[in-house]
Amino acid sequence: MKFLAVCGSGLGTSFMVEMNIQQVLQELGVSGVEVYHSDLSSATPGDADVYFLAKDIAEGGAHLGETVVLDNIIDMDELREKVKQLVKSKNLI
Repeated sequence: MKFLAVCGSGLGTSFMVEMNIQQVLQELGVSGVEVYHSDLSSATPGDADVYFLAKDIAEGGAHLGETVVLDNIIDMDELREKVKQLVKSKNLI
């Protein structure tokens, strides 16, 4: 399974979200998930199984496929809860 953290432009924010997703997956004991990052203009459908996007670019990334929308990209509690729900729904834990 592949997760892609996407930001509006540049790669700094998406790289931070990628690292935070990896940390949460490790905390949950989830393996077998590859996590990458990209800017919105480079992301295409099929790049990942699930795309993580900030609320402000969610509409622009709706065409990508399954998305997880983050209201606050630096809120680890929100990210932890959304990743946990996602991996449960995918039967990864």
